[in-house]
Amino acid sequence: MPDPTQTCPQQLWPAPCAARYRARGYWRGVSFGGWLDEIAAAHGPREALVAGTLRLSYDELRNLARAYAAGFLGDGFAPGDRVLVQLPNGPAFLPVVLGLLYAGLVPVYALPAHRDREIAHLVAGSGARALICAESYEGFDYRPLAEAVRAACPSLTRIYIDGAPQAGMSRLADLADTAPLDAPVPRDPGSVAFLQISGGTTGFPKLIPRTHDDYIYSFEASAGICAVTPRSVLLTALPAAHNFPMSSPGYFGALSVGAKVVMSPSPAPGAAFPLIAAEGVTHTGLVPPLALLWMQAAKAAKHDLNSLEVLLVGGAKFTPEAAAQVRPTLGCQLQQVFGMAEGLVNYTRLDDPEEVILNTQGRPISPDDEILLLDEDGAPATGGHGVLHTRGPYTIRAYHNAPEANARAFTPEGFYCTGDIVRLRPDGNLEVQGRAGDHINRAGEKVSAEEIEDNLIAHEAVFDAVVVSVPDRFLGERSCAFVVLHDGAKAEDRALKAFIRGRGIAEFKVPDQIVFTDRFETTAVGKTDRKALRAALKKRHFA
Repeated sequence: MPDPTQTCPQQLWPAPCAARYRARGYWRGVSFGGWLDEIAAAHGPREALVAGTLRLSYDELRNLARAYAAGFLGDGFAPGDRVLVQLPNGPAFLPVVLGLLYAGLVPVYALPAHRDREIAHLVAGSGARALICAESYEGFDYRPLAEAVRAACPSLTRIYIDGAPQAGMSRLADLADTAPLDAPVPRDPGSVAFLQISGGTTGFPKLIPRTHDDYIYSFEASAGICAVTPRSVLLTALPAAHNFPMSSPGYFGALSVGAKVVMSPSPAPGAAFPLIAAEGVTHTGLVPPLALLWMQAAKAAKHDLNSLEVLLVGGAKFTPEAAAQVRPTLGCQLQQVFGMAEGLVNYTRLDDPEEVILNTQGRPISPDDEILLLDEDGAPATGGHGVLHTRGPYTIRAYHNAPEANARAFTPEGFYCTGDIVRLRPDGNLEVQGRAGDHINRAGEKVSAEEIEDNLIAHEAVFDAVVVSVPDRFLGERSCAFVVLHDGAKAEDRALKAFIRGRGIAEFKVPDQIVFTDRFETTAVGKTDRKALRAALKKRHFA
């Protein structure tokens, strides 16, 4: 495999496709730095960002981003260098990310929930030269994590802390004490703007290279579909590093039309509801479990939520029964979203019939989004029902430095295999039926069964483990681990969960339930035919 520290991420479409996307106006030929100048020129004095006590106009947001850009370049970074960003929804996130993009650097996004093993994997895979993280968030101190990652990753030369740094680390805010950069560092709009993370359905997350051209098209088109206008106020409630709150229509879509973006430190009603009331929030996006929580909390809410016009729900299947309760409880329009960081995004339209809004996950953004349905053996599916494959002007053609994953995930014709089983209705809308792969969609976070199994098997008492998804009314799906211990060994579920937490992975990957069993009848030797084994265990225990 190529050395990631020397390999510049690329994302290439066949020349005829690229020419068609440009000719049809999907790709405007603008980099993120140029885009930031565009929106500041168009909406300069309008309020752009509210995050904690920070309030910035479009001009002020650009100036702060330009100062960060100058600071990064002054610290010795060169265009194309990768910088891993692990920041919560706070005052630093957007100015820092926009500063990196203005400087021609490549952000690599990570979630605040990720821990040292995951961050080290992302740094090593991307060749990131720097790590930006908070001093602490939700009681977790990120500085020891950053130090552990630096020790494990030779490419990592700088650590920036949003808060008080330790020895050998730098204070993030000091970068902004620099004369702002006059103009964006020139970047080819077809080059990679940033690296997102996949849902991680097989082991650690893969890196998704998104270009300036393809991503700007996706969020600008999304803003139109979602009726975001200059008078709109969009609340970023989900973690800002996720693709959904970034671009569907997300804070980038909101900024593209001159709307106001409000950062909520948490998606919990206690944090979000006061912001909705105070800032007049009109749009926000949630995963289904949070939508259910909001609807429950709204019944006793003391804050005025009447400004809310559109609630986007995506990240997992939203049941029609729950969907039907959005308008009666929150008083706003529901817009279902079905998309992925790899590209394709579908929306129900705001003027769709109620039946479509409640029962489907919408239709694609672009007329050039191609849909192909195959059965699980790769043959053309019949009856409008199969595994969704797609290609188009904002769907990637390859992961970064992942030849084996690319061979599995993309057809020779360039279609991306989403792993989602869908029904394509005659009206063009999709109904998500489930997943073809082995993963758990837990509250919108895609969790690899294989990754949990590998961590469980690392425990000295565990002989083998199999993880299955279990339907859950609140989470959508929860994880259940079936564990076989070595002969004579003993272990309690609490101890195994503590062991996994101690291995430095996100809390949402810790099994929700552990069931001890004597043996796996369908396995002859160790890990064989795990897909069939998962299906058998799930049927036996949860049918």
